[in-house]
Amino acid sequence: MIAGALVVIAAVVALVLDRRRPDAPPRTAWPVPVQLDRADFDGPSVPWIVAVFTSATCASCGDAVAKTAPLASDAVVVQEVDVATRRDLHDRYGIEAVPTIVVAGRDGVVRASFVGPPTATDLWAAVAEARYPGSSPEPDVGRAAPG
Repeated sequence: MIAGALVVIAAVVALVLDRRRPDAPPRTAWPVPVQLDRADFDGPSVPWIVAVFTSATCASCGDAVAKTAPLASDAVVVQEVDVATRRDLHDRYGIEAVPTIVVAGRDGVVRASFVGPPTATDLWAAVAEARYPGSSPEPDVGRAAPG
């Protein structure tokens, strides 16, 4: 009887302590790579890449791909990286949320990124600013906040 009472008391104490523990803090950001190996993507010799990490189950990924398509040129490779066909790249670069859009130079250094679908204006301005610094009235669009 004493053992049963101790078990009940321990269970009540555990329940009270569990309720007093605060919830996990909300996630405020998803990881984005800071460097790409250009050999992993199409056109490694092209000066710029806009990589769009997507998934077929993502409702907004098609919109993100459509917004990046007009950026393709002789100087900019636009490549969709679907998780179904290139899980290796999603895993290698730690992509946990889609769409994730990454703008990188020939050296692979990521100059701008977006998690979630950006506006076309913000996306195009970020690419312009990466290619031609000082060309955007909002030079920090697509850049991670310092911290």
